[in-house]
Amino acid sequence: MPEYKLVYFNGRGLGELVRWIFLHGDIPFTDERVEMSEWPEKKKVTPGGKLPLLYIDGKPLWQSMAIGRFAAKLAGLTLDDTLDACYCDAFVETAKDLLSEMYKIMLSEKSQEEKDKELREEYVVKTLTPVLEKVNKRLETKQWLIGDKMTWADFAISRSIDEVALHFSDVVSKYPNVSAHAEKIHQLPKIKEWRAKRPNSPF
Repeated sequence: MPEYKLVYFNGRGLGELVRWIFLHGDIPFTDERVEMSEWPEKKKVTPGGKLPLLYIDGKPLWQSMAIGRFAAKLAGLTLDDTLDACYCDAFVETAKDLLSEMYKIMLSEKSQEEKDKELREEYVVKTLTPVLEKVNKRLETKQWLIGDKMTWADFAISRSIDEVALHFSDVVSKYPNVSAHAEKIHQLPKIKEWRAKRPNSPF
């Protein structure tokens, strides 16, 4: 089997989805973490200049979507139908946007009061709520987001809900189908074990 090394910051962020997929698929990998203080120097020699980064037998693959799709194929979490596979990608992009938009505000240089206001009045209203409403409606008659099997789209949405609920549990709880769907992924043995023991971090 090839050797896989995931390189990401010492936190959950955009690397956590890949961890979940590897863990669920019983795919051995090295989870290399980069401290923020190390990043300016490491960035200079990082292919693509961004993290996450996945090394496959020493060959680098960058961009979180490409890495996630690669891991998902290994774990059997992709679909053969071309259009359905694209729908999976669309949900994964949506899940990524949920995190990216939230992190962008949280990591800005504004005061905490300004951040809290923007998160509640802009992020929750314009980004989070529309996604929750769409996903909740879709799950009214479906067990999984695309087709009749669990895919990496389900992992991606559930991973984003995992993070968003840390800050906006009052909002997420209004959408029972979303919460129940996320819980199905969170209760998968390897995911449940990881979430219970993963390192604590702000993001």
